[in-house]
Amino acid sequence: MILGCIADDLTGATDLALMLSREGLRTLQSTGVPHHSIDLGSIDAVVIALKSRTIPVHDAITLSLAACDWLKAHGAKHFLFKYCSTFDSTDQGNIGPVADALLDHLKSDFTLACPAFPATGRSIYMGQLFVNGVPLAESPMRDHPLTPMRDSDLRRVLQKQSKSKIGYVAFADVNQGADAIASAFEREKQSGHRIVIVDAITNDHLREIGRAAASLPLITGGSGIAIGLPKAYLDRGLIKALHPPSSRLDAPDGRRVILAGSCSVATRGQIAQAIEKNLPHFRVDPFAIADGSCTIETIMKWVASLPVDALPLIYSSDDPDHVAKVQAQLGREKSGALVEHLMADLARALVDEGFTRMIVAGGETSGAVVEALGVGLLEIGPEIDPGVPWTKSRSGPEVALALKSGNFGAPDFFTKAWDRLS
Repeated sequence: MILGCIADDLTGATDLALMLSREGLRTLQSTGVPHHSIDLGSIDAVVIALKSRTIPVHDAITLSLAACDWLKAHGAKHFLFKYCSTFDSTDQGNIGPVADALLDHLKSDFTLACPAFPATGRSIYMGQLFVNGVPLAESPMRDHPLTPMRDSDLRRVLQKQSKSKIGYVAFADVNQGADAIASAFEREKQSGHRIVIVDAITNDHLREIGRAAASLPLITGGSGIAIGLPKAYLDRGLIKALHPPSSRLDAPDGRRVILAGSCSVATRGQIAQAIEKNLPHFRVDPFAIADGSCTIETIMKWVASLPVDALPLIYSSDDPDHVAKVQAQLGREKSGALVEHLMADLARALVDEGFTRMIVAGGETSGAVVEALGVGLLEIGPEIDPGVPWTKSRSGPEVALALKSGNFGAPDFFTKAWDRLS
C-alpha cells in the first residue's frame, strides 16, 4: 500500500475511493477502522470511512489518529485526509483540528488544503470556494442544517479552526504547473505557514498540484485532490503500474430500492424526477416517526404491496423550511436520529426480504445503513456520476450499494444508475 486515506464521512470516502480507482490505484474501502488485520494483497490504497464530520472535536481527532495508526501499521507511506468539497465545518472544526493533529502525529510541518472538485462544480479562486459558479456563502450550503457555511474565504474559515498559521498558493502559481507550485509551497513554508489553501479551477490544476504534493507525508482536501496522485506515484517509481477499473459491477441477484435521507437541492431534484417517472414512492415524515404512525412495519407493508420488479423510492428528504420546523419542534439531533435509525432498521428488513441492490442518498443516511448491515469492506465499482460509484460488499451480506453524497449526481441519477450493474 502506498496511500492511506482518512475520510470524515462514508459517501466522501466512496467518492475518494472512486477517484483513486478511476486513476489506476487498486483501492479498498473500509467502513470504520478495522478491528483486525486484513490481507491487503495487491491493494495500492485503503480509504477508511469515519463518521467524524460533525462529532465533538476530541472524538474526531481520536478516531482519525486511530485510522492513521492502522494505515501506518499496514504499510501506508503517504496519507490523505479527505473532507467535503464544500468544506463542511463550523468555527470549532473539525477540518482544522484533525489536520493539525495528523500533522503532529506524522511529525510533519507542512500540508495543503484544497477541496476543489471541478467535475462537481467546486473551484477555488483567490482563496474563495465557489459552488457551481456561486460563492460558497451564497450557495445552498449557506443553510445547511448541521454546518451552515456563511464565509467563502477558506483562509478565514480554516484559520478560525486551526492552531496552524494558514497560508495561500494563488492561481498565478498553480497555473504555471508543478514546479511553480512546489516553489510556492517552499515559500509559504519559509514564511511560517503550516497549512496552505491552494487555488484550483480545472482538473489539470489538480494534476499539477498532485505532482507537486506527492512527496508530502500528508495531503488534505476533497476527493479531487487525489486526481494527480496515482500518476505522480508512478512517475516517482513508488508503484509499478496503474490498473484501469472495470466499467460494470457484477452485482448479486435481487430486488432494487432507493433510500434517500439527504435534504440537499440535488437529492430533492432527483426525487422529484423519479416521482415524475412514476417510481412508487413513500415519504417518511419525522413527526410520523415520533408519534408512532410511521414504522418499519408500515413501510414494509407498503413494499409488500408492490410488484417484485418495482423500484421503490423511500425518502425523508424535505425542503429547508420544513426541516427547520421539524428541528424546532423535535430538536436537531433527535429529528436526525429518528430518520437515521428508521432507515438503518429498514435497510436490514429490506435485505431480509431479498433486496440486494440499493441506492442510498445522504452521508448520514449512508453511514447508518452500512453500519446496520454490518458491511465492513467495500469493493469499488464503476462510476455512475462524478463522485458516485457502485460498490459491492466484501464483508457482511452480499449487496451492491451506491452511496451518494446528497449534493452529487445528475437529476436522473435514481433511474439511470442501474444500467451499470450486471
